[in-house]
Amino acid sequence: MAAKGIRAENLDAWFAENIEGAEPPLRFEAIAGGHSNLTFRVEDRAGHEFVLRRPPTGAVIATAHDMAREHRIISSLANTSVPVPAALGLCEDESVNDAPFYVMAFVEGHVLADSQICAEACPLESRETLGAEVIRVLAELHRIDPDDVGLGNLGRKEAYLARQLKRWRTQWEKTQTRDLPTMEEVYQGLAENVPEQVGASIVHGDYRLGNMLVSADARVNAVLDWELCTLGDTLADVGYVMNNWAQPGDPDADGSPTSIGGFPSREEFIEAYSKRTGHEVTSVDYYRSFQYWRLAAIVEGVLARYLKGVMGDDKPDTGVFKQRIDRLAES
Repeated sequence: MAAKGIRAENLDAWFAENIEGAEPPLRFEAIAGGHSNLTFRVEDRAGHEFVLRRPPTGAVIATAHDMAREHRIISSLANTSVPVPAALGLCEDESVNDAPFYVMAFVEGHVLADSQICAEACPLESRETLGAEVIRVLAELHRIDPDDVGLGNLGRKEAYLARQLKRWRTQWEKTQTRDLPTMEEVYQGLAENVPEQVGASIVHGDYRLGNMLVSADARVNAVLDWELCTLGDTLADVGYVMNNWAQPGDPDADGSPTSIGGFPSREEFIEAYSKRTGHEVTSVDYYRSFQYWRLAAIVEGVLARYLKGVMGDDKPDTGVFKQRIDRLAES
């Protein structure tokens, strides 16, 4: 039985015509871990591997699932110092697989999604190196002039935080599954205290170890999940990664990969990032608060999609999602 979101016969024909080296018939395996777009590992009869990305099977927020946009971003970054999978093909003809999709190269590496995986795949002596690599890649991304790589019109560069507050408040209102007064309270505080934006570049939007493929020698082979990427205030990425960069003993570590120790501290991360970019990282607590609030809105949208049954065959405990959203809003 084919995986939900996959029309195998159509895709066999499309791959044969559009993806160099592909030899159908193909086998599709859903890759767990993401809760927004659907990701499939694809293997052909010769053992060649690819990755296919498509929207959920009933996407409710069209702009969050723009396959052409995501394909364009990784294509544009291909010749930069930011490691991304090679973009191999884009299909916008919905008759092929019921929705647009794109195909990228399969990249080897560990996804350090939580502390247990990190402990097994990343020995203590390599964690300092990996931490420095994560900082280096983020700094390299933020040093790119979007115009130089053809992404100058990816989005507006100015008023990033104002635009983000409006976007995610709208998303919250469209997808919320219950009343949560804390979300409105935090929104008001954020809207009244927006720091001045200094400069603008490419913002990943979900930059964390769980969205990277890491090699055995503690290098970042590829940064994944560019669906939230836009232009704007690069300190938003810094605030986001700080929320995921837990230190040993943090009460809110919540299984963070870095909570096992051996990585640079948050203070060391910010200092090294500032040195590499020349950016003054001020108001980091504002950006951390903003990212907790924004992530609560994002996860609520994911919860709404699971409740509608449009997220493939995965059936998570929705109560866990609600608890996480509550914690994010409080944070």
